[in-house]
Amino acid sequence: MKTFKRAVAAACCIAMLSATACSDGTVVKEKDKQVEITFSWWGNDDRDRYTIEAIEKFEEQNPNITVKVSYSEWASYEMRNKVAMISDTEADVMQINYGWLDAYSADGAGYYDLNKVADTLALDNFDSTSLKYGEKNGTLNAVPIAMNTATVYINKTIYDKYGQPVPETWDDLFKAANAMRRDGIYPMSAASKSLWLYLIAYAEQVSGKSFVNESGELSFSSSEFQAMMEFYKRLVDEKVLPLVEKYERLGLTNGQYAGAIAWVSDATSYFSESIEAGEEIVCANYTTLDGNNIGQGWYAKPATMYAISKNTEHPEESAKLLDFLLNSEEMSDLQGIEKGIPLSAAALKNCQDDDMLTGIQYDASLKMTGISLAEMAPVMENGDMIDDFFAAANDYIYSKSDVYNAAKNFNEKIKTDYFS
Repeated sequence: MKTFKRAVAAACCIAMLSATACSDGTVVKEKDKQVEITFSWWGNDDRDRYTIEAIEKFEEQNPNITVKVSYSEWASYEMRNKVAMISDTEADVMQINYGWLDAYSADGAGYYDLNKVADTLALDNFDSTSLKYGEKNGTLNAVPIAMNTATVYINKTIYDKYGQPVPETWDDLFKAANAMRRDGIYPMSAASKSLWLYLIAYAEQVSGKSFVNESGELSFSSSEFQAMMEFYKRLVDEKVLPLVEKYERLGLTNGQYAGAIAWVSDATSYFSESIEAGEEIVCANYTTLDGNNIGQGWYAKPATMYAISKNTEHPEESAKLLDFLLNSEEMSDLQGIEKGIPLSAAALKNCQDDDMLTGIQYDASLKMTGISLAEMAPVMENGDMIDDFFAAANDYIYSKSDVYNAAKNFNEKIKTDYFS
């Protein structure tokens, strides 16, 4: 009899652990209880709008999962993310930048291993080359959404007004500046990261050296950084583009800038107003010394990536959301190619079926995939290193240092801080 009672008691305990009685008498299994997960991303108002709409659809399909969202524009998001990663308060699911894999997960332990949720997250929608971008130390930390590269966008309407061809060489830009500067118009513009990559392209073409070698070690020396600083000063002095700290995106819509170096994924947000106003925006060839070897010095990388927090208490629910964001028809219908041409086979097919592969962003993607671009090392877009470069360049531009010492000091600093 005692044995029977113990068996009944044990069965009751198991039942209590696996189910909970509701006030109306129904029973809710533990796995169906309400779970809240968090999700963070960056972007403009349009991205915020369609992402929130997508989350609402996800919650309708998964009534036991509530998604708490947080989002902002890039600069604020990058700063908040740094604090969150240091303090282990990051969101369960998060949009991350490619360079953050090096910054926060050099050993592969900074984000959740997505191979552990492969039963939920349909990784078979991605080829091995795409997934390789998200691996660190043999661990799948993130999945790329699309591919990206810095792209040369030209307002052909303005260039035509001044009788200038769409530029293909660095000299073309200086000729355009000579024609436009009397009216205060810059033929080119760029934010700090895009300009940094633009200057690297120039230095690689001039020197024949790559920024890093195949092992990820720094190949550039003080000489290449000196060439970048001198060329940057010339671009500013001859009014090809403004100082990076004076760059404002508004200049693209008010006619002050006739061109921009910007990501493939930024095409729509940067130029939609100009296009709506009837101006012709085109994707120029990647700038070279003489119009040959197009693509030399230019790099491709994942546009953005999704990752799951290493600290998540809900990996399965987080993986469900991640799969929805990457592969679902609902998300694809809303997102289209706003973040670039999807790498997910399912999302790409949906975009093709719905005739979404059009417009300036698609043109930029075709430009990128039409030639062979080098694979960007994550360290190349380290925000702190880029800030250090422009601080050193300003020391030279404002005569606080000669260019030799500015480049030498920067070279020594990055070897110590970012390549040691």
